[in-house]
Amino acid sequence: MVKNRFVRFAHWISPMEETPHFYFKIYKPYGYVSQFITNDSKAKRKRFLGMLGDFPEGIMAVGRLDEKSEGLLFLTTDGVFSNSINKGTTEKEYYAQVDGIITEEAISSLEKGVLIRVNGSDYKTKPCKAKAVLNPKLPATKQKIRDDRHGPTSWVSITVTEGKFRQVRKMTAAVGFPTLRLVRVRIGTETIVGMDPGAILPIQPAH
Repeated sequence: MVKNRFVRFAHWISPMEETPHFYFKIYKPYGYVSQFITNDSKAKRKRFLGMLGDFPEGIMAVGRLDEKSEGLLFLTTDGVFSNSINKGTTEKEYYAQVDGIITEEAISSLEKGVLIRVNGSDYKTKPCKAKAVLNPKLPATKQKIRDDRHGPTSWVSITVTEGKFRQVRKMTAAVGFPTLRLVRVRIGTETIVGMDPGAILPIQPAH
């Protein structure tokens, strides 16, 4: 894969700061971890975000998408911006392809909040937005998804403001529809529209 070379276009100086910071949005491909480095010797063979571009020093992912998930991820050198996204008020929308045809009852349960396990304890998710989605237009994925010969699948949009570990996957499983493919399509007002897996674009944050 050819690395993206773009960093000189993505710096922005806050009126309150003299040091420029960098802000990007990336379509994290399936099979990449949301990190740049690791001290885990067992993870050395994993694919890291740094393989996708030449990034400035101090760059970090804002939040996480697990290795088997894909879609929108912010990268920045600005810790204040990172905290503002992670503090629990910014909407994050996901499209989940689930096993089976999801029901209105299941969608209603997702909206009200469901019990999942977090750090070994029961946790009820906060109320969220959920709706069925018919054949969303998404880039092709390298993930192997079973075909309909083994049973039907459907798509659901889930918009949350929190971000527990593997939360959306756990939520769909809790209502009886395990997730097969998971794509984050929006964070706040930024989307993946027009992006392919591995694409990186500069953004200007709202300060």
